[in-house]
Formats: sequence, C-alpha cells, structure tokens
Amino acid sequence: MFQYGLVLKDKKFMKKVLVVAIPMMLQQLITNSVNLLDNLMVGQLGDYAISGVATSNKFFMVGVFAMMGIVTAASIFMAQYNGANKKKQLVESFRYALIGSELVMLPFVLAALLFPTQIISFFNKDPELIAAAKQYLPLAALTFIPQALSFTIQNAMRSLGHTKYPLMASILSVFANAFFNYSFIFGHFGAPQLGITGAALGTLFARIIELSFILVVYFRSPWPFKTHLRELFFVPIEIVKKITTKSIPLLINEIGWAGGMAMLFKFYSTRGAIAVAGMTIAATTTDLFFVLFSGMAVATNVIVAHELGANNLQLAKKYGYLLLQLAVIMSLMFAVLLFGISFLTPHLYDVSNEVKNIAGTIIRVQGIFFWIYMFNAQVFFIIRAGGDIRSTLIMDAGYMWFVNLVVVSFVAYQTNWNIYGVYIAGQMTDIVKMIISGVFFRKEKWVKNMTIEEPVL
Repeated sequence: MFQYGLVLKDKKFMKKVLVVAIPMMLQQLITNSVNLLDNLMVGQLGDYAISGVATSNKFFMVGVFAMMGIVTAASIFMAQYNGANKKKQLVESFRYALIGSELVMLPFVLAALLFPTQIISFFNKDPELIAAAKQYLPLAALTFIPQALSFTIQNAMRSLGHTKYPLMASILSVFANAFFNYSFIFGHFGAPQLGITGAALGTLFARIIELSFILVVYFRSPWPFKTHLRELFFVPIEIVKKITTKSIPLLINEIGWAGGMAMLFKFYSTRGAIAVAGMTIAATTTDLFFVLFSGMAVATNVIVAHELGANNLQLAKKYGYLLLQLAVIMSLMFAVLLFGISFLTPHLYDVSNEVKNIAGTIIRVQGIFFWIYMFNAQVFFIIRAGGDIRSTLIMDAGYMWFVNLVVVSFVAYQTNWNIYGVYIAGQMTDIVKMIISGVFFRKEKWVKNMTIEEPVL
C-alpha cells in the first residue's frame, strides 16, 4: 500500500482528491444531519414510531442500491468516455442511466403501495410496529420516483468532476425536508399534524423541490452529457450491451448487498423493537461519519476512471494505491471522533434508557471497526472504477451472503446472545473480508481502459 510513498507528502495529489471529495462529503454530511434531525423528530413519537420508519427504509434501501448499481455502472463509462473525449458515447451512457434508474425503482414503488403489510411483516411481526410502519411506507414510496431522476443527473455531474450543483441541490433539499417534516409531523405553520405520515409527506415535497432545482441547472447549462427528451431512447445496442455487461453484475452486487443488509436487520430484529430502535439511532449517528465513504467513492471514480479512460494506466494504478492510503489515514481520524460522540447523541432522543445504551454501545463498536470498513470500501471503489465487477461481486455481496449472513443468522437463531453479541459477531467477519479485499486489489485486474477494451466478466 505504501509502494508509491506516503500520500500525505504528495500535496498535489491530496489537493486533487480533496477538491472532488470534500463537496461530496459536505453534501452527504448535510443530508445525514437532517436525517438525524428527522429521526429526532420521529423519535418524539416513541420507540415504535422510530422502529417503524427504520423498518420501512430497510426495504427501500434494496431499491435504492439497485438503482445505484445501474447508475454507477453508467457513470464509470461516463467518466472513462470523458477521459477519452468521446462525447457521443458519453451522452448515450447518460441516457442509459436515466432509463435504467426509473425502471429499477418502479417495482419497489409499486410493491410498497400494494403490499405494505406483507413487506413490514417480513422484517418484524410486532403489531404495533407494523401499524406504525404502514402509516409511512406507501407515501414514502412515491419519493423514489423524483429521487431516481435527480440522483442520476447529479451522479452524471459528479462523474465529470462537477460537485457544486449537486451540493447546492442537497442543501436545498435538506432545508426543505427539515421544514416540511417539522410542519407535518407536529402540525406547525398551519399544516395538519400527521405524525409518521407527515415525515413521509415532508420528504416527498423535499425530493420534488430538489429535482426541480437540478432540472433547472441541467437545462440552463451546456453539460457535455446533455440530451433532448425526444432522443432519450436513442441508445445504440453496442452501448446497451457494453454497459449492461458491467451493470448486471454490479446490479446483482448492489441488490445482494442491500438485501443482505435488510436480512441483517431482520436478524437483529429478533432481539425486539428496543434493539431496532437503538440500532436505528446508532445508524443515524454513524451516517454522519460514513460521509467519508461517499467522498472517496466520487473521488475514486473521477480520478482513477478518468486516467484509465485516457489510457494512463500506470498513473491510474499509482492513484489507486495512494487513494487507499489516504482512505485509511482519514478513517482513523474519523473513528476517534465517532467513538467520542457515542456518549452524546443517544441522549438527544426521547427514548428509553435501554435504547440509549444499545445505541451508544453500537456506535462505539463501529468506531473501533471504522478503519476496517473504510479499507474494504476503498478497495471496492477502486476495482469498480476499473470495471473489475467480478471481483466486486465476490468480495461484496458474495461475502455478505456466504459468510456474514451465515454467521449472524446462526448467532441470532441458535444462541440466546443479546443484541451486543449478535452485532459484534457480524462485525468480526469484516476482518477476514479485509484480507480478501487486499488480495483482489493486489491482483490489479482493475487497471484497465474499458473505452478500448471489450468488457470481460
């Protein structure tokens, strides 16, 4: 990992990374801060309210990650085509992403509208939790129609290194979300008091405002990926085959990983609604620190994929190793802060002491493992940028289903361990995953220019 020297000494490279990463990290930090605020508001409605919203969001997470699989695959090609100065293929890749993102999200939206009880019952059969979640799930589903379109356009901007407008859109969405949620949850500013349903309605309004802003920016600026609506479905079969070859394994991986996370949530739910509420609070807090992942993901896609597309393979390889160094170093700093904040944020919620204790302990465990999470994630970002999707599938979703879930399911159903024991057992599997990730990274199959090579699975 240090074969190219210490990354902190390379000031030019550090600046290049941070210029791209910091705006994305700020965008994600703002979004997650409002998620924290939203959870604090929903938390005022009780343990079942916060558990019901969290359970609903686990279902949506599968759809969101499926959408991200399609969009990310297209954005990898967009970044490389941009590096190769192939504008026609760049536009065609963008069209593919627009169509694919909406098609992937549609089944999840329809399922939430038609089968809310069955979806929630899969995770938890507690009648009070189901009743709370049913107030949120169907309306919240509608938010993902504008979100898919907005995410695709913003991701296209970021894949070319433009982060200002996505950041502005996020800030606008965040304040709109906070305002509308506060209004509709508690009935302020003349709005009806809708409780959990108000949280979903507020988010829907915020997503519509975010999409409206990003569409104005899109149509008023000469983006290189810009396309006319009448040409939206003009995507050559060659581009469809090329991106689909990469997107299907990536889609399987994203669905597999998100589905695995949903299954983990189901296993943790065996320890009761109290455990679910505590883990929800912990997740909202740790999300403030996982912004590092978002920033490094965007920086990796822009920096590594761009150089690969320009056929600067050795430079791309060097950047990959330096990015892995930087990710680990930054994660250690984040971990210290995360561990410290674990003694504060759980006490901001109006929940039982047991829930607060669970949340604080889970946050501290994540603080200890944070650098391991970051190592695994950064390797994933790098090999994905080079189109080595087979390796990402094995080390991410494959490992999740054949190792992580096997361990956690055994502990959840075959022992009487409390939530702490079940959770720590799952986290321990990341240590082995780190070793496997390192092997895939060192093979360097990701050092590849996909704009001149046919993708190989």
